[in-house]
Amino acid sequence: MSRNYKFHNPNGIYFVSFATVHWVDVFVREAYFKVLAESVEHCRKEKGMELFAYCFMPSHVHFIFRSKLGDPSGLLRDIKKYTSKVLVNAIQQHPKESRKEWLLPMFQQAGTDKENSVNYQFWQRHNKPIELWSPSVIKQKRDYIHNNPIVSGFVTSPEDWKYSSARNLNGDYTVLDLDELGFLE
Repeated sequence: MSRNYKFHNPNGIYFVSFATVHWVDVFVREAYFKVLAESVEHCRKEKGMELFAYCFMPSHVHFIFRSKLGDPSGLLRDIKKYTSKVLVNAIQQHPKESRKEWLLPMFQQAGTDKENSVNYQFWQRHNKPIELWSPSVIKQKRDYIHNNPIVSGFVTSPEDWKYSSARNLNGDYTVLDLDELGFLE
């Protein structure tokens, strides 16, 4: 892995993106989005995650975050490990999941391709963390995150995507709360 894609500063603010294996569009059902939101909220309350921006897309996730405990890598590892188990189970149990016979073998095959995976691999292994070093860079990455649903053709305005912190900037905290980055506003 390139030196550019590692957590070098344990107390830094980072932009990360991570995707499902094969970029499979898993997040098309409310129940699956809810698993992500609940996991992030748990990490905010119990594991020292400070969340400054986010967007959950059908096949990937973007965050701007910091670990108050100085372990950003461990924090993302825990989120990915927990959500992968819960999401695979949710797919198995979802009574209306018509793609289950296609999705589960994809995750199972990805798991058998890696020696340290057990049964399934849901997320790709990399996070590509980029440390954000100034307010202008943080704003640029936040704008990138918020415009992702527009670029993908899902909405015409960032705040129209339900699972994005663009809504928070308009006072809508129905999905997740954000931590303050006072020097940005």
